Amino acid sequence: MLLGTYIVYFAIILLLPLYAQMKVKSTYNKYSKVRSTSGMSGAQVARTILDANGLHDVKVIESRGFLSDHYNPMTKVVALSSHNYNEASVAGAAIAAHEVGHAIQHKEAYSFLTLRHKLVPIANISSNASWIFVMIGIFASMGNMLLLGIVLLAVGVVFQFVTLPVEFNASSRAMDQMVSLGIIRNEEERHAKKVLSAAALTYVAATAVAVLELLRLVLIFTGMNRND
Repeated sequence: MLLGTYIVYFAIILLLPLYAQMKVKSTYNKYSKVRSTSGMSGAQVARTILDANGLHDVKVIESRGFLSDHYNPMTKVVALSSHNYNEASVAGAAIAAHEVGHAIQHKEAYSFLTLRHKLVPIANISSNASWIFVMIGIFASMGNMLLLGIVLLAVGVVFQFVTLPVEFNASSRAMDQMVSLGIIRNEEERHAKKVLSAAALTYVAATAVAVLELLRLVLIFTGMNRND
């Protein structure tokens, strides 16, 4: 029974993120080949939405790497991967608009984005330190050390949960902006939603895996106390 539970657990934490990544890649590859009727490159889409929202000080640059697109609130830069920056595709437009969605959140001091930025350094330190205490706690049978590791790991889980509304909201803003500005039309709206939904799935998968790992450690901790 215990072996079966662990098999299911490891299958989920391995296959769920893998499925999410495959879904993103396949969806992106499909719609990166569909040219948008507006004929605007990702860079043009980003610039158009930024200017429409008074964000003239935010720069749009080309970045290296596959799907390396992101918004840097410290430098106020929207960085788009090469294909998305240069090509006029539905996928590129959706991703560019999504990153600009984060810039709009930043401008409006969107509560979850503000909270996420505050949690970043805390979550990084907590996540890195948590496994030290977890390993010591498990191998040395020290319940207090394991509990400390669980608490630190829980901070990372909270960070994952806070990230979800940030990403969903950015995608919602992206769709609203693209439609209202005429960047995508008709069937392209459905295609853009598929791209953004696939991207969001990676965050959902990461959160689910984090929660499962936390629950596993909690069960180990309760079992350790029961044996004491």
